[in-house]
Amino acid sequence: MDNSQITTPLSKEQAYALVDAVSEQEELTLAASAYEDKNGNWMFEATCEGKPDVEAFNRIAARTLNGKVTFSIEKIDPDIDWIAKSLEGLPPVAAGGFIVHAGHNGDQLPPELIPIHIEAAQAFGTGHHQTTAGCLEAIFGILKSKRPKKVLDVGTGTGVLAIALAKRLKRKIVASDIDPIAVKTTKDNARLNKVKKWIKPVLATGLNSKKIRKRGRYNLIVANILAGPLADLAPDIAAASKKNADIILSGILNTQAAKVIAAYENNGIVLNRRIVLKEWTTLVMQKI
Repeated sequence: MDNSQITTPLSKEQAYALVDAVSEQEELTLAASAYEDKNGNWMFEATCEGKPDVEAFNRIAARTLNGKVTFSIEKIDPDIDWIAKSLEGLPPVAAGGFIVHAGHNGDQLPPELIPIHIEAAQAFGTGHHQTTAGCLEAIFGILKSKRPKKVLDVGTGTGVLAIALAKRLKRKIVASDIDPIAVKTTKDNARLNKVKKWIKPVLATGLNSKKIRKRGRYNLIVANILAGPLADLAPDIAAASKKNADIILSGILNTQAAKVIAAYENNGIVLNRRIVLKEWTTLVMQKI
């Protein structure tokens, strides 16, 4: 089944409000985003599996924006790797002592930063997004004083966070994702970054995998997904965490942070630090 994109021009505030509302309906989209185009206009964009449910988008837009919105729909060419296309020409991105780069700019790297080579691929997570950058900042902060023995990356995408952890810790990192393409991409990128022996890619829905459970409880769990699934996973992440474990949560719009914090506080996990990059929040929490 081919995917499609549904878009509409809005103000910046409206675009992010609609992303927030649509993200609560997990079955509606594969991904939703707000961005400023090359002409300075703000756009709402969502990628859907098959044809989008336009009626559902209209209902959410009417409720969220108090008005009617006209959406444009475009079928996505399955033969084009849209992430690769979007990354063409992007410069390396430095965050938290790491620098994420593609092959075409590998000769531009400052020697004091740890390089992470991520080629464009059909899975989310390149380092150019604020959620990934926030996680890298959080990882850097935690690893200044700790060396967690058991580490889990939930929703690994391209494996960028697992690779960062493996390069710093030189020990086994379990990297899980619900998407088989992401699992394969993580495996390929681990090989590319010469950390294949440290990374265990796992296909799993949330934490529901024997390969995750057999490692016991974790000292560090990183989850960069969406606010709704993060809140739903709070009991499972709490159960999988050792006492005093560090928990890094991202993929959260600033307006969604309170809901996620409350879900984790209800499961014995408290907030230590909040990293805000533009409209996105990364939470650094701890199991008590």
